[in-house]
Amino acid sequence: MEQTFLKINPADSVVVCLQPMTKGTVINVDGKDITLLEDTPAGHKVLLADKKEGENIIKYGYPIGHAKQDLKAGAWVNENNLKTNLAGTLEYTYQPVNEKLSIAKENRTFMAYKRKNGEVGVRNEIWVVPTVGCVNGIAEEMVKRLEEETKLEGIDAVHAWHHNFGCSQLSEDHETTRKILRDIVLHPNAGGVLVLSLGCENNQPHEFMKMLGDYDKDRIKLLITQEVDGDEVEAGMEILRSLYQQAKQDVREEVPVSKLRVGLKCGGSDGFSGITANPLEGEFSDWLVAQGGTSILTEVPEMFGAETILMNRCETPELFEQTVSLINNFKNYFLSHGEPVGENPSPGNKAGGISTLEDKALGCTQKCGRAPVSGVLEYGDRLQTTGLNLLSAPGNDLVASTALASAGCHMVLFTTGRGTPFGTFVPTMKISTNSNLYNRKKNWIDFNAGQLVDGGKTMKELVPEFIDKVLAVASGEKANNEKNGYREISIFKNGVTL
Repeated sequence: MEQTFLKINPADSVVVCLQPMTKGTVINVDGKDITLLEDTPAGHKVLLADKKEGENIIKYGYPIGHAKQDLKAGAWVNENNLKTNLAGTLEYTYQPVNEKLSIAKENRTFMAYKRKNGEVGVRNEIWVVPTVGCVNGIAEEMVKRLEEETKLEGIDAVHAWHHNFGCSQLSEDHETTRKILRDIVLHPNAGGVLVLSLGCENNQPHEFMKMLGDYDKDRIKLLITQEVDGDEVEAGMEILRSLYQQAKQDVREEVPVSKLRVGLKCGGSDGFSGITANPLEGEFSDWLVAQGGTSILTEVPEMFGAETILMNRCETPELFEQTVSLINNFKNYFLSHGEPVGENPSPGNKAGGISTLEDKALGCTQKCGRAPVSGVLEYGDRLQTTGLNLLSAPGNDLVASTALASAGCHMVLFTTGRGTPFGTFVPTMKISTNSNLYNRKKNWIDFNAGQLVDGGKTMKELVPEFIDKVLAVASGEKANNEKNGYREISIFKNGVTL
């Protein structure tokens, strides 16, 4: 008999509908018959026992908010009758949980490009990185000409990562822009980079180049357009042609999977996110960490309500304190703008069955599995340690994905229940939470986790397939965002514009 609902945790006071269910339907949960009081969409919650106003409602074994009014068993629980428990900043106590993961080392490999500094890239591309938005048009023209000249023979792609910043910003806001641009220039997915400057911007070109440290001067070049007499596009093309001649000599080589670094992201989530795609991604993250590789979880506002789970997985008290700061600093950012810390689920989230930020967070954080937290990064930081890392960035899909890639991720694994076409400057794999989305949007979705509820696949069966798919994309198979040409960056803005 086909399963029509799921109780995720034995302590839960709701079940999740796996398909649309009509008013009057009787379901049997733990030996008790529950009659649905109204039509309830797939991915949404049905209450298992009467709740008084103010009582907590439990999902994933944790509170996801409290009842706004008295509710009867069989009620459809949604944003209209459920209210978040989140308020301001909190004090936390470190209660470490050291769960040992029994995942075997498999000695898997993938095909990548070895870089001079010991890093590897999963793509071999030529990038133009503007230091300021004023030269975006010049950068785009150069990319167009190089594509026409080379037909991309011997390289994967040519891109200009245009943005609106690099000038008229102050202090920390300006510095975060410089850090993200630095991180992009140093990313190993590029076989050659032209840093393109105007010359008079706040992000002064020679000072910016100092931020790169001991970089490969054969593969990273600077052009200041105000210092060029005549055609700056042709001056840039001479540099790009030289970079291309070097990059096209690069070849993929077999490297251990321990070299792989992935970002964990979700967007357009629904009620299936915490049941299918996010747990699948969590299983992959645990597997990769067990192989010596690296994963990064971000979207700090979408940790609110589940943050103690992450805090107590920190390997050291120092990492715990850094995670506390990660959470409370972002809460203070919300509060400083007069915004509540619990206002996050989008209209699409709510339509898909996510009613509060806690509901979203408890599903969202499953993307990082159960591995211990070995590193905590501020926005714009570059990876320093292997294993599971936490990164400060907002939930916005474009900003968060750019931040993950900037930290050093070779690719982003992006789960979605509503669907999204975009990609950041590294391959951005989309994993659907439900089969309906996958079947409707195969041009967006790279892997269907919906098989876990309607395809007869178990997690144990699906994880190896997912591992193979991720390693195939890391080895050169294009993600759909790459096939479609949907690639961009977005930089977090938190300050005045002059």
